[in-house]
Amino acid sequence: MAKVPTMRYPIQRVLAKGTSAAGLALAITCAGRTAAQDASLLQFPQAAAQAGPLTLEVSSFMYQKIPPEAEQRELRINDIITVLVDYRTSMASEGDAENRKRGIFDFALTDWVKFDGNDIYVAPQTRGDPGIAGEVNSQFRAESELELRDALTFRIAAHIVDIQPNGNLVIEAHRHVRINEEVWEQSLTDIVRRSSIGPDRTVRSDEIADLRIEKREMGFIRDSYSRGWLQRWYGKWKPF
Repeated sequence: MAKVPTMRYPIQRVLAKGTSAAGLALAITCAGRTAAQDASLLQFPQAAAQAGPLTLEVSSFMYQKIPPEAEQRELRINDIITVLVDYRTSMASEGDAENRKRGIFDFALTDWVKFDGNDIYVAPQTRGDPGIAGEVNSQFRAESELELRDALTFRIAAHIVDIQPNGNLVIEAHRHVRINEEVWEQSLTDIVRRSSIGPDRTVRSDEIADLRIEKREMGFIRDSYSRGWLQRWYGKWKPF
């Protein structure tokens, strides 16, 4: 049971305030120990003053302190955070082109020159003027339709490699997975705001600036649909 606070007032202090009959009766009454019930849920004023400012820890019956491993601490270099990559794109394109050309040409060389070692003069065309004539017809028609959809979703742990002067974090992540002959490599580098990182140390890819993702595949499955070097060269230069 809690101790009931008590107060004691000296008679001399009460009499100093007044010497009337009512004041004398009040002094006699207060000369003894008086007690009253305290309905406060907080600690007594003397104990509260010693405990310091009023906080949730000293005023709540349900307060439980978080374990040290669960407390959120300041992020530092070499700490690890989790990046949730969810990249989706969609593009549709249509094209139709038609080109026709027709050319007729007739060239003749009417004059020519001759050099005899000392002078240059007009050479006679003893067999007539040489000439060339021809006709070119070309027709080009192209129809194209492109629809592209890409999706990339994965989780990856990243290291904090640098902290910029404004507080932004530079992170970097690498992953190498090998299953028999199949190899998957994923790399990620970017800059993220400290405020974008959640309490569980996760951040979404759409909150990241200068996001660079590289995904490489090697193995039998990749070789089955990859282009050869000659096909890549032809697709790049297209000689005709």
